[in-house]
Amino acid sequence: MRIEAWADEDLALLQRLNGDPAMMAHVGGPESPREIAKRHARYAAPDSKQFKIVDDDVAVGWVGYWEREWHGDEVYEVGWAVLPTSQGRGLATAGTIEVIAKARAERERRFLHAFPSVDNAPSNAVCRKAGFTLLGTFPFEFPKGNPMRCNDWCVDLFADQAWTSEPGHVSLSR
Repeated sequence: MRIEAWADEDLALLQRLNGDPAMMAHVGGPESPREIAKRHARYAAPDSKQFKIVDDDVAVGWVGYWEREWHGDEVYEVGWAVLPTSQGRGLATAGTIEVIAKARAERERRFLHAFPSVDNAPSNAVCRKAGFTLLGTFPFEFPKGNPMRCNDWCVDLFADQAWTSEPGHVSLSR
């Protein structure tokens, strides 16, 4: 398994991931072809921090991270998806661990968060296996107009400093 920068030729993979009702069941349903095309353009941009997951030289998924504001802090958010035929083999976890290393190497944001639906057992398992800490459960809206409950999982990218957390609050211990 390896991750590679998202490229122009990866549109068909994104269509299979984000156009599939089963794949998008935990995030409001499949995206329209227009939404997928717009997302693909963002992913294929040179500085996008979006990657395809490649196994045995076949692209089988996506993993990436981006900047966002969360509870007044500038953080990274991470997401992933693996095609059904390749699920259950640890590829999402391995890809997420690779992305954590990339975000950590940047040393630009202290925390990286993942927000899987409380009902998405496989994605919550990825978080546990990749070393995230569960901070709590929060109301979320994704896509816009689709309310859901999500777990807030967090990784401290500056692991050389200790930190403590309670739901809704992260504080540093120096």
